[in-house]
Amino acid sequence: MIEQKNLMIGGILLLLVAGTLWLARQSTPEAPAYTAQEHRVDYYLEGVDSTLMDLSGRPGKRLVAERMTHFMDDDSTELQLPRLTLYDLDRPPWRVNSETGWLSGDGEVLLLQGAVKIDRSAAPGVRPMHITTHDLRVQPRDNYVETDADVIARSNEDRIDAKGMQIWLQQPIRIKLLANVRGRYEVNP
Repeated sequence: MIEQKNLMIGGILLLLVAGTLWLARQSTPEAPAYTAQEHRVDYYLEGVDSTLMDLSGRPGKRLVAERMTHFMDDDSTELQLPRLTLYDLDRPPWRVNSETGWLSGDGEVLLLQGAVKIDRSAAPGVRPMHITTHDLRVQPRDNYVETDADVIARSNEDRIDAKGMQIWLQQPIRIKLLANVRGRYEVNP
């Protein structure tokens, strides 16, 4: 008789525990299995004009943008109408303009998207250079740019068309055209 009473009390306690667990589950909403961090803006600036000086105190690089939007999750930055100027010691600076841009959180990569123009003015002993392309990858610290898109490079009356390019914009300046290179050179008498 005592064993039957203990079994009955144990069964009732087991039912009460099961009922309590069921009620607790019904009243607590389930948390999502995975919560991705949102790509959220933490600040933006309008009319950005930033100059980075070199070790001798002269301007090394300058970035101007109509609007800069910073994202907190990956520390990246989006740019509207970015204009990058890369200064060269005794030569005219290189000016790179595009429609939009994206800067990595560590500042190592700048992706200039849409139509891109690269210009350098003429100077004594320096020919002008005008390059148009799309979607340019810039490594600002190395003064290096590259693209896989079509490229048109003009200097005075000379013209070169190519598919893809790499340029090292510091002395000694090197330009590597990757494929389908065609050129037209004007000879002045």
